[in-house]
Amino acid sequence: MPETVDALFAFAAAAAIAWLLVPVAESLAWRIGAIDRPRERSLHVIPTPKLSGIAILVAVLASGAIFLPWDEETRAILLGAVVIAGVGIVDDIVDLNPLLKLIGQIAAAIIPVSAGVTVDVFTLPFIGGVDPSAHTVFDLPLTGPVDIGELGTIFGIVAMANVVNLIDGVDGLAAGVCLISAATLAVVALSLERNPAGILAAITAGGALGFLRHGFPPASSFMGDTGSNLLGYLLAVAAIQGALKTNAVVALAFPLLVLAVPILDTGFVVAKRIKYRRPIYEADAWHFHHRMANIGFSQRRTLAYLYGWTAVMAAVALALRFIPYSDDRGNFDTGWTIVMALILGLAVAASFYVIYVLEILKLRRFRFRQASSGAGPPPTAEAVDREVERELETGRFGTVDTATDDDGDGAA
Repeated sequence: MPETVDALFAFAAAAAIAWLLVPVAESLAWRIGAIDRPRERSLHVIPTPKLSGIAILVAVLASGAIFLPWDEETRAILLGAVVIAGVGIVDDIVDLNPLLKLIGQIAAAIIPVSAGVTVDVFTLPFIGGVDPSAHTVFDLPLTGPVDIGELGTIFGIVAMANVVNLIDGVDGLAAGVCLISAATLAVVALSLERNPAGILAAITAGGALGFLRHGFPPASSFMGDTGSNLLGYLLAVAAIQGALKTNAVVALAFPLLVLAVPILDTGFVVAKRIKYRRPIYEADAWHFHHRMANIGFSQRRTLAYLYGWTAVMAAVALALRFIPYSDDRGNFDTGWTIVMALILGLAVAASFYVIYVLEILKLRRFRFRQASSGAGPPPTAEAVDREVERELETGRFGTVDTATDDDGDGAA
Protein backbone atom coordinates (compact mmCIF):
# COMPACT_ATOMS: atom_id res chain seq x y z
CA MET A 1 0.00 0.00 0.00
CA PRO A 2 2.74 2.59 0.77
CA GLU A 3 4.20 2.08 -2.70
CA THR A 4 0.76 2.62 -4.27
CA VAL A 5 0.35 5.83 -2.28
CA ASP A 6 3.83 6.94 -3.37
CA ALA A 7 2.84 6.29 -6.99
CA LEU A 8 -0.30 8.39 -6.61
CA PHE A 9 1.64 11.25 -5.02
CA ALA A 10 4.31 10.99 -7.72
CA PHE A 11 1.62 11.10 -10.41
CA ALA A 12 0.00 14.19 -8.86
CA ALA A 13 3.33 15.96 -8.38
CA ALA A 14 4.46 15.36 -11.96
CA ALA A 15 1.09 16.49 -13.32
CA ALA A 16 1.13 19.69 -11.26
CA ILE A 17 4.72 20.60 -12.14
CA ALA A 18 4.22 20.00 -15.86
CA TRP A 19 0.94 21.93 -15.86
CA LEU A 20 2.53 24.93 -14.14
CA LEU A 21 5.67 24.97 -16.31
CA VAL A 22 4.15 24.57 -19.78
CA PRO A 23 3.41 28.36 -20.05
CA VAL A 24 7.05 29.03 -19.15
CA ALA A 25 8.20 26.64 -21.89
CA GLU A 26 5.80 28.32 -24.33
CA SER A 27 7.31 31.72 -23.57
CA LEU A 28 10.82 30.34 -24.07
CA ALA A 29 9.85 28.79 -27.41
CA TRP A 30 8.45 32.10 -28.68
CA ARG A 31 11.62 33.93 -27.65
CA ILE A 32 14.05 31.55 -29.37
CA GLY A 33 11.89 30.81 -32.42
CA ALA A 34 11.07 27.14 -31.71
CA ILE A 35 7.74 27.43 -33.50
CA ASP A 36 5.86 24.80 -35.48
CA ARG A 37 4.45 26.63 -38.50
CA PRO A 38 1.66 24.96 -40.49
CA ARG A 39 2.77 22.94 -43.51
CA GLU A 40 0.95 20.89 -46.13
CA ARG A 41 0.73 17.77 -43.95
CA SER A 42 0.05 19.66 -40.70
CA LEU A 43 -3.32 19.46 -38.99
CA HIS A 44 -2.90 22.74 -37.08
CA VAL A 45 -3.54 26.10 -38.75
CA ILE A 46 -1.64 28.65 -36.64
CA PRO A 47 2.05 28.87 -35.59
CA THR A 48 2.45 27.03 -32.28
CA PRO A 49 5.39 26.87 -29.82
CA LYS A 50 6.89 23.39 -29.56
CA LEU A 51 9.21 23.17 -26.56
CA SER A 52 6.71 22.19 -23.88
CA GLY A 53 8.42 18.84 -23.51
CA ILE A 54 10.86 20.74 -21.28
CA ALA A 55 8.06 21.11 -18.73
CA ILE A 56 7.54 17.33 -18.79
CA LEU A 57 11.28 16.78 -18.33
CA VAL A 58 11.45 19.04 -15.26
CA ALA A 59 8.36 17.32 -13.84
CA VAL A 60 9.94 13.89 -14.33
CA LEU A 61 13.29 14.91 -12.83
CA ALA A 62 11.76 16.61 -9.79
CA SER A 63 9.24 13.85 -9.08
CA GLY A 64 11.79 11.13 -9.75
CA ALA A 65 14.29 12.69 -7.33
CA ILE A 66 11.61 12.75 -4.62
CA PHE A 67 9.74 9.48 -5.06
CA LEU A 68 12.18 7.04 -6.71
CA PRO A 69 14.94 5.24 -4.80
CA TRP A 70 18.14 7.22 -5.36
CA ASP A 71 20.22 4.31 -6.62
CA GLU A 72 22.38 3.75 -9.70
CA GLU A 73 19.44 2.68 -11.88
CA THR A 74 17.38 5.76 -11.03
CA ARG A 75 20.29 8.11 -11.65
CA ALA A 76 21.00 6.44 -14.99
CA ILE A 77 17.33 6.55 -16.03
CA LEU A 78 17.03 10.26 -15.22
CA LEU A 79 20.35 11.05 -16.92
CA GLY A 80 19.18 9.19 -20.02
CA ALA A 81 15.96 11.22 -19.86
CA VAL A 82 17.99 14.44 -19.87
CA VAL A 83 20.04 13.26 -22.85
CA ILE A 84 17.11 12.12 -24.99
CA ALA A 85 15.11 15.26 -24.17
CA GLY A 86 18.21 17.30 -25.03
CA VAL A 87 18.33 15.64 -28.43
CA GLY A 88 14.70 16.63 -28.87
CA ILE A 89 15.36 20.23 -27.83
CA VAL A 90 18.07 20.58 -30.45
CA ASP A 91 15.81 18.97 -33.05
CA ASP A 92 12.94 21.32 -32.17
CA ILE A 93 15.19 24.34 -32.60
CA VAL A 94 17.41 23.49 -35.59
CA ASP A 95 15.83 20.37 -37.20
CA LEU A 96 18.53 17.74 -36.63
CA ASN A 97 19.80 15.43 -39.33
CA PRO A 98 17.99 12.06 -38.86
CA LEU A 99 21.26 10.16 -38.43
CA LEU A 100 22.51 12.54 -35.73
CA LYS A 101 19.15 12.31 -33.99
CA LEU A 102 19.34 8.50 -34.05
CA ILE A 103 22.89 8.56 -32.64
CA GLY A 104 21.72 10.81 -29.81
CA GLN A 105 18.80 8.50 -29.04
CA ILE A 106 21.09 5.47 -28.96
CA ALA A 107 23.48 7.28 -26.62
CA ALA A 108 20.59 8.08 -24.29
CA ALA A 109 19.37 4.46 -24.33
CA ILE A 110 22.83 3.09 -23.53
CA ILE A 111 22.90 5.01 -20.22
CA PRO A 112 20.16 3.08 -18.37
CA VAL A 113 21.16 -0.19 -20.06
CA SER A 114 24.70 0.18 -18.75
CA ALA A 115 23.23 0.54 -15.24
CA GLY A 116 21.28 -2.70 -15.44
CA VAL A 117 17.98 -1.68 -17.04
CA THR A 118 17.90 -4.60 -19.44
CA VAL A 119 15.68 -7.51 -20.42
CA ASP A 120 17.51 -10.25 -18.51
CA VAL A 121 14.82 -12.90 -18.46
CA PHE A 122 11.15 -13.18 -19.25
CA THR A 123 8.61 -16.00 -19.51
CA LEU A 124 6.66 -17.06 -22.59
CA PRO A 125 3.53 -19.21 -22.47
CA PHE A 126 4.20 -22.89 -23.26
CA ILE A 127 7.93 -22.13 -23.63
CA GLY A 128 9.05 -21.04 -20.18
CA GLY A 129 11.87 -18.73 -19.22
CA VAL A 130 13.85 -16.96 -21.91
CA ASP A 131 17.25 -15.53 -20.97
CA PRO A 132 18.54 -13.22 -23.74
CA SER A 133 21.46 -12.16 -21.56
CA ALA A 134 23.00 -15.61 -21.99
CA HIS A 135 23.99 -14.90 -25.60
CA THR A 136 26.81 -12.46 -26.33
CA VAL A 137 26.59 -10.57 -29.62
CA PHE A 138 29.95 -8.78 -29.66
CA ASP A 139 32.63 -7.28 -27.39
CA LEU A 140 33.37 -3.57 -27.02
CA PRO A 141 36.79 -2.31 -25.82
CA LEU A 142 35.39 -0.12 -23.03
CA THR A 143 32.21 -1.89 -21.92
CA GLY A 144 33.08 -5.52 -22.62
CA PRO A 145 30.60 -8.11 -23.97
CA VAL A 146 27.21 -6.94 -25.21
CA ASP A 147 24.50 -9.59 -25.03
CA ILE A 148 21.22 -9.94 -26.90
CA GLY A 149 19.28 -8.61 -23.93
CA GLU A 150 21.26 -5.38 -23.79
CA LEU A 151 21.19 -4.90 -27.54
CA GLY A 152 17.47 -5.63 -27.69
CA THR A 153 16.81 -3.21 -24.81
CA ILE A 154 18.67 -0.40 -26.56
CA PHE A 155 16.75 -1.09 -29.75
CA GLY A 156 13.45 -1.19 -27.86
CA ILE A 157 14.05 2.13 -26.10
CA VAL A 158 15.05 3.89 -29.31
CA ALA A 159 12.16 2.32 -31.21
CA MET A 160 9.60 3.44 -28.62
CA ALA A 161 10.98 6.99 -28.60
CA ASN A 162 10.44 7.12 -32.36
CA VAL A 163 7.03 5.42 -32.18
CA VAL A 164 5.72 8.14 -29.87
CA ASN A 165 7.39 10.80 -31.99
CA LEU A 166 5.66 9.50 -35.12
CA ILE A 167 2.15 9.55 -33.64
CA ASP A 168 2.56 13.11 -32.34
CA GLY A 169 0.65 14.66 -35.24
CA VAL A 170 -2.66 15.73 -33.66
CA ASP A 171 -3.12 18.04 -30.69
CA GLY A 172 -3.03 15.86 -27.59
CA LEU A 173 -2.71 12.48 -29.33
CA ALA A 174 0.75 11.41 -28.15
CA ALA A 175 0.22 12.80 -24.65
CA GLY A 176 -3.17 11.09 -24.25
CA VAL A 177 -1.96 7.75 -25.56
CA CYS A 178 1.10 7.96 -23.27
CA LEU A 179 -1.13 8.87 -20.31
CA ILE A 180 -3.33 5.80 -20.81
CA SER A 181 -0.36 3.53 -21.52
CA ALA A 182 1.78 4.74 -18.61
CA ALA A 183 -1.11 4.54 -16.13
CA THR A 184 -1.75 0.94 -17.22
CA LEU A 185 1.92 0.03 -16.93
CA ALA A 186 1.97 1.58 -13.45
CA VAL A 187 -0.92 -0.63 -12.31
CA VAL A 188 0.70 -3.74 -13.81
CA ALA A 189 4.13 -2.98 -12.33
CA LEU A 190 2.79 -2.27 -8.86
CA SER A 191 0.73 -5.46 -8.92
CA LEU A 192 3.90 -7.40 -9.82
CA GLU A 193 5.72 -5.69 -6.92
CA ARG A 194 8.00 -3.83 -9.31
CA ASN A 195 7.49 -0.69 -7.28
CA PRO A 196 10.17 1.66 -8.71
CA ALA A 197 8.91 0.86 -12.21
CA GLY A 198 5.35 1.50 -11.11
CA ILE A 199 6.30 4.88 -9.67
CA LEU A 200 8.28 5.78 -12.80
CA ALA A 201 5.27 4.89 -14.97
CA ALA A 202 3.02 6.97 -12.69
CA ILE A 203 5.39 9.93 -13.05
CA THR A 204 5.30 9.49 -16.83
CA ALA A 205 1.51 9.48 -16.79
CA GLY A 206 1.46 12.57 -14.59
CA GLY A 207 3.84 14.49 -16.86
CA ALA A 208 1.71 13.60 -19.88
CA LEU A 209 -1.48 14.70 -18.10
CA GLY A 210 0.05 18.00 -16.99
CA PHE A 211 1.01 18.81 -20.56
CA LEU A 212 -2.34 17.62 -21.91
CA ARG A 213 -4.10 20.43 -20.06
CA HIS A 214 -2.39 22.78 -22.56
CA GLY A 215 -2.01 20.35 -25.47
CA PHE A 216 -5.60 19.21 -25.91
CA PRO A 217 -7.21 20.76 -29.02
CA PRO A 218 -7.10 23.61 -29.62
CA ALA A 219 -3.55 23.35 -28.25
CA SER A 220 -1.68 26.39 -27.03
CA SER A 221 1.64 24.54 -27.42
CA PHE A 222 3.20 21.30 -28.60
CA MET A 223 5.50 19.01 -26.64
CA GLY A 224 7.71 18.73 -29.73
CA ASP A 225 10.38 16.09 -30.18
CA THR A 226 11.55 17.09 -26.71
CA GLY A 227 8.44 15.60 -25.15
CA SER A 228 7.74 12.75 -27.56
CA ASN A 229 11.32 11.43 -27.33
CA LEU A 230 11.15 11.67 -23.54
CA LEU A 231 7.74 10.02 -23.11
CA GLY A 232 8.64 7.17 -25.47
CA TYR A 233 11.92 6.62 -23.61
CA LEU A 234 10.18 6.58 -20.23
CA LEU A 235 7.44 4.20 -21.42
CA ALA A 236 10.05 1.78 -22.71
CA VAL A 237 12.09 1.91 -19.50
CA ALA A 238 9.00 1.46 -17.31
CA ALA A 239 7.86 -1.51 -19.42
CA ILE A 240 11.29 -3.14 -19.17
CA GLN A 241 11.55 -2.64 -15.42
CA GLY A 242 7.93 -3.32 -14.58
CA ALA A 243 6.80 -6.16 -16.82
CA LEU A 244 9.60 -7.77 -18.80
CA LYS A 245 11.92 -8.29 -15.81
CA THR A 246 9.44 -10.58 -14.07
CA ASN A 247 8.44 -14.21 -14.12
CA ALA A 248 4.88 -13.42 -15.22
CA VAL A 249 3.85 -15.84 -17.95
CA VAL A 250 2.31 -13.09 -20.09
CA ALA A 251 4.99 -10.49 -19.32
CA LEU A 252 5.78 -9.88 -22.98
CA ALA A 253 2.10 -9.31 -23.76
CA PHE A 254 1.69 -6.40 -21.33
CA PRO A 255 3.78 -3.76 -23.15
CA LEU A 256 2.75 -5.03 -26.58
CA LEU A 257 -0.94 -4.66 -25.75
CA VAL A 258 -0.62 -1.39 -23.86
CA LEU A 259 1.39 0.17 -26.68
CA ALA A 260 -0.41 -1.61 -29.52
CA VAL A 261 -1.96 1.47 -31.13
CA PRO A 262 1.24 3.51 -31.62
CA ILE A 263 3.12 0.35 -32.60
CA LEU A 264 0.51 -0.57 -35.23
CA ASP A 265 0.43 2.99 -36.55
CA THR A 266 4.20 3.10 -36.90
CA GLY A 267 4.36 -0.37 -38.41
CA PHE A 268 1.78 0.54 -41.02
CA VAL A 269 3.53 3.79 -41.94
CA VAL A 270 7.00 2.24 -42.10
CA ALA A 271 5.68 -0.61 -44.29
CA LYS A 272 4.17 1.92 -46.70
CA ARG A 273 7.41 3.88 -46.88
CA ILE A 274 9.40 0.72 -47.56
CA LYS A 275 6.88 -0.40 -50.19
CA TYR A 276 7.19 2.87 -52.08
CA ARG A 277 10.97 3.07 -51.55
CA ARG A 278 10.88 6.20 -49.44
CA PRO A 279 13.14 6.91 -46.45
CA ILE A 280 11.49 5.60 -43.28
CA TYR A 281 12.30 8.88 -41.49
CA GLU A 282 10.56 11.00 -44.15
CA ALA A 283 7.35 12.72 -43.01
CA ASP A 284 4.14 11.81 -44.82
CA ALA A 285 0.34 11.75 -44.41
CA TRP A 286 -0.18 8.00 -43.95
CA HIS A 287 -0.68 7.92 -40.18
CA PHE A 288 -4.01 6.89 -38.68
CA HIS A 289 -4.71 10.47 -37.57
CA HIS A 290 -4.06 11.80 -41.08
CA ARG A 291 -6.45 9.23 -42.54
CA MET A 292 -9.11 10.26 -40.05
CA ALA A 293 -8.63 13.90 -41.01
CA ASN A 294 -8.89 12.98 -44.69
CA ILE A 295 -12.27 11.32 -44.20
CA GLY A 296 -13.61 14.34 -42.33
CA PHE A 297 -12.96 13.67 -38.64
CA SER A 298 -12.36 16.64 -36.36
CA GLN A 299 -9.28 16.53 -34.14
CA ARG A 300 -11.41 15.74 -31.10
CA ARG A 301 -13.24 12.91 -32.85
CA THR A 302 -9.89 11.52 -33.98
CA LEU A 303 -8.68 11.63 -30.38
CA ALA A 304 -11.86 9.92 -29.17
CA TYR A 305 -11.34 6.98 -31.55
CA LEU A 306 -7.62 6.56 -30.88
CA TYR A 307 -7.90 7.13 -27.12
CA GLY A 308 -10.73 4.61 -27.07
CA TRP A 309 -8.74 2.06 -29.04
CA THR A 310 -5.76 2.52 -26.72
CA ALA A 311 -8.00 2.13 -23.66
CA VAL A 312 -9.49 -1.09 -25.05
CA MET A 313 -6.04 -2.61 -25.54
CA ALA A 314 -4.98 -1.42 -22.09
CA ALA A 315 -8.07 -3.11 -20.63
CA VAL A 316 -7.01 -6.39 -22.28
CA ALA A 317 -3.58 -6.08 -20.64
CA LEU A 318 -5.21 -5.48 -17.25
CA ALA A 319 -7.57 -8.41 -17.82
CA LEU A 320 -4.61 -10.68 -18.57
CA ARG A 321 -3.02 -9.55 -15.33
CA PHE A 322 -5.98 -9.72 -12.96
CA ILE A 323 -8.52 -12.23 -14.32
CA PRO A 324 -7.67 -15.65 -12.80
CA TYR A 325 -8.22 -17.65 -15.99
CA SER A 326 -5.09 -19.78 -15.46
CA ASP A 327 -2.88 -21.01 -12.62
CA ASP A 328 0.25 -20.42 -14.79
CA ARG A 329 0.80 -24.20 -14.91
CA GLY A 330 -1.31 -24.92 -17.97
CA ASN A 331 -4.56 -25.38 -16.06
CA PHE A 332 -7.42 -23.09 -17.13
CA ASP A 333 -10.58 -22.13 -15.26
CA THR A 334 -13.47 -22.62 -17.69
CA GLY A 335 -15.60 -19.68 -16.58
CA TRP A 336 -12.81 -17.14 -16.40
CA THR A 337 -11.32 -18.41 -19.66
CA ILE A 338 -14.65 -17.70 -21.38
CA VAL A 339 -14.65 -14.18 -19.89
CA MET A 340 -11.09 -13.67 -21.11
CA ALA A 341 -12.00 -14.95 -24.57
CA LEU A 342 -14.93 -12.51 -24.72
CA ILE A 343 -12.67 -9.60 -23.75
CA LEU A 344 -10.14 -10.58 -26.39
CA GLY A 345 -12.94 -10.92 -28.95
CA LEU A 346 -14.21 -7.43 -28.13
CA ALA A 347 -10.69 -6.02 -28.50
CA VAL A 348 -10.25 -7.68 -31.90
CA ALA A 349 -13.68 -6.41 -32.99
CA ALA A 350 -12.86 -2.88 -31.85
CA SER A 351 -9.55 -2.98 -33.73
CA PHE A 352 -11.22 -4.15 -36.93
CA TYR A 353 -13.90 -1.50 -36.52
CA VAL A 354 -11.31 1.28 -36.33
CA ILE A 355 -9.49 -0.12 -39.37
CA TYR A 356 -12.83 -0.27 -41.19
CA VAL A 357 -13.54 3.35 -40.24
CA LEU A 358 -10.14 4.30 -41.62
CA GLU A 359 -11.28 2.82 -44.98
CA ILE A 360 -8.28 0.51 -45.12
CA LEU A 361 -10.50 -2.56 -45.61
CA LYS A 362 -13.65 -1.16 -47.21
CA LEU A 363 -12.16 1.45 -49.53
CA ARG A 364 -12.15 -0.52 -52.82
CA ARG A 365 -15.75 -1.67 -52.46
CA PHE A 366 -16.91 1.77 -51.38
CA ARG A 367 -15.15 3.51 -54.27
CA PHE A 368 -16.51 1.06 -56.86
CA ARG A 369 -20.07 1.55 -55.59
CA GLN A 370 -19.60 5.33 -55.46
CA ALA A 371 -18.30 5.52 -59.03
CA SER A 372 -20.93 3.15 -60.41
CA SER A 373 -23.74 5.29 -59.04
CA GLY A 374 -22.66 8.35 -61.06
CA ALA A 375 -23.42 9.37 -64.60
CA GLY A 376 -21.59 7.79 -67.52
CA PRO A 377 -20.25 4.30 -68.09
CA PRO A 378 -19.33 2.22 -65.00
CA PRO A 379 -15.61 2.19 -64.22
CA THR A 380 -13.44 -0.83 -64.76
CA ALA A 381 -12.07 -2.73 -61.79
CA GLU A 382 -8.57 -1.72 -62.89
CA ALA A 383 -9.45 1.98 -62.77
CA VAL A 384 -10.87 1.65 -59.26
CA ASP A 385 -7.82 -0.33 -58.09
CA ARG A 386 -5.48 2.36 -59.45
CA GLU A 387 -7.43 5.10 -57.69
CA VAL A 388 -7.52 3.18 -54.40
CA GLU A 389 -3.78 2.55 -54.62
CA ARG A 390 -3.20 6.26 -55.24
CA GLU A 391 -5.35 7.20 -52.25
CA LEU A 392 -3.61 4.75 -49.92
CA GLU A 393 -0.20 5.87 -51.18
CA THR A 394 -0.79 9.59 -50.81
CA GLY A 395 -3.17 9.50 -47.86
CA ARG A 396 -5.54 11.82 -49.74
CA PHE A 397 -9.04 10.50 -50.41
CA GLY A 398 -11.13 11.81 -53.25
CA THR A 399 -13.59 10.54 -55.82
CA VAL A 400 -12.83 7.94 -58.46
CA ASP A 401 -12.32 9.39 -61.93
CA THR A 402 -14.57 7.41 -64.27
CA ALA A 403 -13.31 9.00 -67.45
CA THR A 404 -11.52 6.88 -70.02
CA ASP A 405 -8.35 7.77 -71.86
CA ASP A 406 -7.70 7.83 -75.59
CA ASP A 407 -6.83 4.17 -75.97
CA GLY A 408 -10.00 3.08 -74.12
CA ASP A 409 -8.34 1.09 -71.36
CA GLY A 410 -10.25 2.90 -68.62
CA ALA A 411 -7.25 4.77 -67.19
CA ALA A 412 -7.89 8.37 -66.21
